[in-house]
Amino acid sequence: MFVKNLLFAVVVVVWLTIATKAGITWAGTYTEGSVTFIGKTPVLKWKIDTSSSAYGTYNDTLATTGWGVLDIKAGYGEIPADDMKAMYAAGFLEGALTAERIYQNYLNMHAFYFGGEKQSLEPKVKKFFDEQETWTRSMIAKNPNDQFWRSIALIVAQLDGLVDGYSNNPYQNKSLERFAFQMLNSVGDLIDLRHALSPSTRPDWSKMNPVEFQSYFMRHGHCSALIKVLGAYENIFMSHSSWFVYASTSRIYKHYNFNLKSVDVASKQMSFSSYPGFLESLDDFYLLGNGLVMLQTTLNVFNNSLYDYVVPQSLLAWYRVRAANMLAHNGKEWSQILAKYNSGTYNNEYMIIDLNLIHLNESIDDNALWVVEQMPTMVKSGDQSPILRAGYFPSYNVPFYEEVFNISGYPEMVAKYGTDYSYQLAPRAKIFRRDQGKVKSFQDMKHLMRYNDYLHDEYSQMDPCKAICCRGDLYKENPSADGCYDTKLSDYHMARKLQSEAISGPTLGTGLPPFEWTPKFPDMHVGLPQIYNFSFLTMEPQL
Repeated sequence: MFVKNLLFAVVVVVWLTIATKAGITWAGTYTEGSVTFIGKTPVLKWKIDTSSSAYGTYNDTLATTGWGVLDIKAGYGEIPADDMKAMYAAGFLEGALTAERIYQNYLNMHAFYFGGEKQSLEPKVKKFFDEQETWTRSMIAKNPNDQFWRSIALIVAQLDGLVDGYSNNPYQNKSLERFAFQMLNSVGDLIDLRHALSPSTRPDWSKMNPVEFQSYFMRHGHCSALIKVLGAYENIFMSHSSWFVYASTSRIYKHYNFNLKSVDVASKQMSFSSYPGFLESLDDFYLLGNGLVMLQTTLNVFNNSLYDYVVPQSLLAWYRVRAANMLAHNGKEWSQILAKYNSGTYNNEYMIIDLNLIHLNESIDDNALWVVEQMPTMVKSGDQSPILRAGYFPSYNVPFYEEVFNISGYPEMVAKYGTDYSYQLAPRAKIFRRDQGKVKSFQDMKHLMRYNDYLHDEYSQMDPCKAICCRGDLYKENPSADGCYDTKLSDYHMARKLQSEAISGPTLGTGLPPFEWTPKFPDMHVGLPQIYNFSFLTMEPQL
């Protein structure tokens, strides 16, 4: 054992020495890179070369600020690559720059979804992913002139590049199968896909008491979001707080600037909160270069029969979100694109704010806010600008549309467990209704989106997850390392410049202790900070 440990230590020292000479360490390093092509072969260089197909930087400050920051530009070279090459190169560069974090994130997410007694699910998921990808590539081949499928082809090219770039980083030797990248990008889809593929995992609501159901709802209801306009339309604030397992707090804030030549592309730039190995946000929090902003919170599927409609001949949510972000000029178009080939996985409420239709100090036009909700077999959407004109639109894991509310099984849960699971009287609905009027400034918005005063707030009822920002680790009985672990927000002026402020880590609320990984929380958390006590950072493109 001593010899094995010694050999391992030597390997680590050698690896760190090589990586350091290349400017790559993972405690807080600014790394540059470029990808160009010699014929069809991508060539990686550890420096900025603006004539290349893609170039960018990665600032890995996860341990010190809670975030890494990735900037990538593609298609701007002196001899511009075609769109497919540009997207492949962008993925390749990201895979190379963030390789070590990708591996760590994979370990953590794989343990969450397939660890222990859940390992029997993995072969089923692999089979589904392979069938789904085969179908997707066949549809791309069959529809070369279709705008939608051309966009999916570009996203697949970026994914191919990500896989190859990871494998071609000379400073890491931890191999990953393609499945690892399929899984990482489908972390959201797996929330529902696991129940579709393994009926035995579907909860039996008839056997849950109120405490058990609240625990389930907390762990499967992801995120809080709020859109708030000031009284005279002086400004609009848009914010999102993610809820998920703390093991997923390997964060990277990403800025993509892809100079794609296709006339289909509505937005060449996007800035978004994300994770290693993800080509999408997951949260979701996106600022797009054409003036659209997208937020999202997750919806539960209580009607288990809906999972029977999930098939691989469909597009997972992350593909459709990326396609909508790429192609849509407005909220209505965004909703129509998302509805195509609905997989019925990662069922969410999406909010698309069109800043082009918001005139500060004057008016909010029709179509300034579109709300889109997905369930298996259904995507419902509409213009909800009249609600926004009245002051705010909140989102808290309960469907807004009655059709979605009904088909998803929420009425039965309200009848059995009470109004805490209704749209009008959910705890966060009450807190947002009471406190949104106090928001007069950007600082006020930050405070509200990090709010948790469960020990004193009557609407929280002494429950640390009946709050805008949940702390599942603070339950006295059965605490778990999950809950609200970040907040991102922007206003009208910042969003126009793709700027936001973001904080990583479980909220400190009103006098709450910082979360710290201790033996009480045995979840795999490779590469994550030991304790979370970070501040808000300003995020903006650097290239």
